[in-house]
Amino acid sequence: MRRFNITGTCYPDEHYMVDISARLERISKMVDDGEYITINRGRQYGKTTTLSLLKDYLGEKGYPVFSISFESLTDEQYESAPKLFAAFWSLLDEAAEYGLAQNVSQEAYDHIRNSMLLYREELPDNITLGRDIAKLCTLLNNRVVVLIDEVDQAGNHNSFIRFLAMLRDKYLKRRNIPTFRSVILAGVYDIKNLKLKIRPEEEHQYNSPWNIALPFTDDMAFSAKDIEGMLSDYEADHASGMDVAAVAQLISDYTSGYPFLVSKLCKTIDETPLGWNREGVLSAVKELLNERNTLFDDMAKKLDDFSDLRAMLKAILYNGSEFTWNTDNKVMELAYMFGYICEKDRKVVISNRIMEMRLYNAFLSEEETNDRLFAVSSTEKLRFIKDGALDMDLILERFVVHYTDIYGDRDEAFHEEEGRKHFMLYIKPIINGTGNYYIESETRDRTRTDMIIDYLGKQYIIEMKIWHGNAYNERGEEQLSDYLDFYHCDKGYMLSFNFNKNKTIGVHTIDMNGKTIVEAVV
Repeated sequence: MRRFNITGTCYPDEHYMVDISARLERISKMVDDGEYITINRGRQYGKTTTLSLLKDYLGEKGYPVFSISFESLTDEQYESAPKLFAAFWSLLDEAAEYGLAQNVSQEAYDHIRNSMLLYREELPDNITLGRDIAKLCTLLNNRVVVLIDEVDQAGNHNSFIRFLAMLRDKYLKRRNIPTFRSVILAGVYDIKNLKLKIRPEEEHQYNSPWNIALPFTDDMAFSAKDIEGMLSDYEADHASGMDVAAVAQLISDYTSGYPFLVSKLCKTIDETPLGWNREGVLSAVKELLNERNTLFDDMAKKLDDFSDLRAMLKAILYNGSEFTWNTDNKVMELAYMFGYICEKDRKVVISNRIMEMRLYNAFLSEEETNDRLFAVSSTEKLRFIKDGALDMDLILERFVVHYTDIYGDRDEAFHEEEGRKHFMLYIKPIINGTGNYYIESETRDRTRTDMIIDYLGKQYIIEMKIWHGNAYNERGEEQLSDYLDFYHCDKGYMLSFNFNKNKTIGVHTIDMNGKTIVEAVV
């Protein structure tokens, strides 16, 4: 019986997987054209699995393929270019011996082994290794493909830059000297972001030591249809009775197809009694948000390492700041490379709801330790829960009182920058451990933000907006009414931050197009 996998390589005979055959065919076409390729995606984005399946896919087309990884190399092996050259050749030998290679003749394998034995006596320079590569490729009809995973491990070593330079030199001379047909490098960091480079120090830092390669630009995220296909396989085995299309769409809505997040939610539901339905998916999301894993740990580290990245993400989340998509911007390039943002309508958006909620939780947790004025006690929390549902009317009433008492005399700039954040700080401990919330990216800007709270199977739609006059407010009420139709809700909530000195602070209820809207003004 197959299972969902979130660690290491996925295998079709062992794991439930999305069908990536179309992706493999597109990479194969690039190999057919003799291209050198880079595959750069965020952590746990399916790079290793793609290379594993690509090895078999290219092997079936007759290519001699070596699949290796730099993950296991030691600092000692990076000490000099000759040591790295020898380590690379040893990895080819290991691949041929242990089934990580395809279509390697005995004569070619003997050549690899004999050369490796010589390297133990005398380390190879680039000329020696180049000649051995040329002979290997000649023995295998100049069709050799090398797949190298985890190249990030090599990024800070000058020896790796020299290794790339050697391959680049041979690539440029390939019409006269046999060399690899294709080399595919996979990792998180784009090669041009390596700290070291093969060109002189006075040249610009973005000159790439691997400018002969083409990036694989296909979206490796799973679509709802991809997820549906995987769940159909699961349903054929288990007959759970799930609405496959609906569950797949909901998982897609929360993950935007980030491979690890998709597999993690599926694995959680499969291995617990949550159920393959809306409630089960939302419960799995809650569990995921509350756990530590390598993806979230790495995100926390990146936020500490790159202060500009942190500042940009906070500006998007808290202030509704809009950034025009521009991958020449170093901060945006990093955020995209790590998988935290994507492009939508030429604007920067957070890549998925789960990543967004994890970022909110991280940033809000920092605020909680600095500002306890909005702390909600366990006793007060119970007041907001009635018959297993949130009493959102009461929550808004109490928030208005607290906010006015504490921040009512602040200036307009404060409310624009801080108001919505403080409501999130207020609501978070009330729903914590039971409910989830996210911000609808379609409506996030400096004037309007829609928060959707999922609590025990019920949704609460809350529009948070900056007051810009009665006409604007009425348009907001119309928008919220339409939004409630979309979510099949009869009641919604509006929180307005009003700077008019003659404003009436408090909570009131209106009817709009058959919908009930509870509006709170602070």
